[in-house]
Amino acid sequence: MSEIWLRAGEATVLAAEGQFTDAMPEVIIGHIKGPVGHAFAAMAGQVAGHPRMFVIRDCNQMVRPPTMMTTKMTVRSEAYVELLGGVVQGAIGDAVVDCVAEGILPQPGIDQLCMIVMVWLDPRCATHESLDKRDLYRTNYEATKLAISRAMKGEPTIEELIANRKTVSHYALEGVLEP
Repeated sequence: MSEIWLRAGEATVLAAEGQFTDAMPEVIIGHIKGPVGHAFAAMAGQVAGHPRMFVIRDCNQMVRPPTMMTTKMTVRSEAYVELLGGVVQGAIGDAVVDCVAEGILPQPGIDQLCMIVMVWLDPRCATHESLDKRDLYRTNYEATKLAISRAMKGEPTIEELIANRKTVSHYALEGVLEP
């Protein structure tokens, strides 16, 4: 296995109609002795409102490469924590294992890698009366797998970014900047 020092990727997968289950993970992948490994180890403590946890598929089933997840927004309710440490964690865990099984992440030397996944979960999701947990799983599974794949492939490439610089803009800039 070639040494992977730092790879980064992100993805967005949108929710089903009427749900607040959009997934927007950001991942960093790297060697345990490099900058990602140092960041991973530094995350072992907790920060109020931003839980950090190993990604597990179920009790006693921590994924490989070792993966730490944390939130991109402040957690304010037990219901949010239950979704984060339940459906979302399970989806991310399944995505990581499937990435290894499918060769997206290299199986040889897998214990020399670690990963950090930063998760965004819409706060409305936790209290939504008709929350579709299957959709929450789907969006987080698909987005995590895509973010890992993009990280490992270096996508989008700088050539792609330069080529679409004038045709693609951040959705929040609609009506803000002149075309």
